[in-house]
Amino acid sequence: MATALTLRASAAGARPLRVVASFSILADLVRCLAGDDATVVPLVGPDADVHVFEPTPADARRVHDADLVIVNGLRFEGWLDRLLAASGFRGRLVVATAGIEPRRRGAAVDPHAWQDLRNARRYVENLRAALSNASPPRAAAFAQRAAAYDAALQALDGRVRARLSTLPPAARRVITTHDAFGYFGAAYGVEFLSLQGWSTDAEPTASDVARLIRLARGAGVRAIFVENISDPRLAQRIAAEAGVTVGGTLYSDALSRPGTEADTFLRMFEHNVSALAAALGA
Repeated sequence: MATALTLRASAAGARPLRVVASFSILADLVRCLAGDDATVVPLVGPDADVHVFEPTPADARRVHDADLVIVNGLRFEGWLDRLLAASGFRGRLVVATAGIEPRRRGAAVDPHAWQDLRNARRYVENLRAALSNASPPRAAAFAQRAAAYDAALQALDGRVRARLSTLPPAARRVITTHDAFGYFGAAYGVEFLSLQGWSTDAEPTASDVARLIRLARGAGVRAIFVENISDPRLAQRIAAEAGVTVGGTLYSDALSRPGTEADTFLRMFEHNVSALAAALGA
């Protein structure tokens, strides 16, 4: 007798795959590989914060109906287990960071691995394999799109390194709202100081703010950036008290709205590099 999963996989061969991605950046990567062969819905949309997301009954229904649920992993989606249990999901769960060695701080892991384009290439390969396994007749199409996207990532990585290499080492220090750019900093030689840690689920304390103001005044910080998922007022206050420039907006955990400056992963990365280079004098 055919199982529910077997029947679902058979049906998926005759219609677009139903894919739920945990957040907007991941959804964009999946769309680029899937094309018209899948409908892709993010649980956490543009300009929204995954760290503080609270799933709704509508989200549970989307997950229940999906063929694939694709998540970042590395403890990024702290609400995931509750959502899967509430939804009764019986499809395939895909962890996009499989095979990536995370940055660690003791037992904690940094989930923002997409901020290094070499890791983004691993995301693409993991997504290609998951889509192909879910719909083998479309595997060649998925592979063709993945190869094209991988080439775009490699080209972008070269441009990022070339542009930021013009910065003197002493100029490569900035402040961001939360510690989402550690992979970027390690890959491309920029030091990021932050108000919050790897998650935004706790407000920075007065001592955290005072510490960063002291650092900004005395450690050669060139700019402070706000993030699209965060309230800009605290960053603006620190900039005013420390006498540093507000360098603009960086996109860390979410894309911008469709039709705006960072509405795809590639455009997001290009924007962030341009904002950093402009603020730091490249």
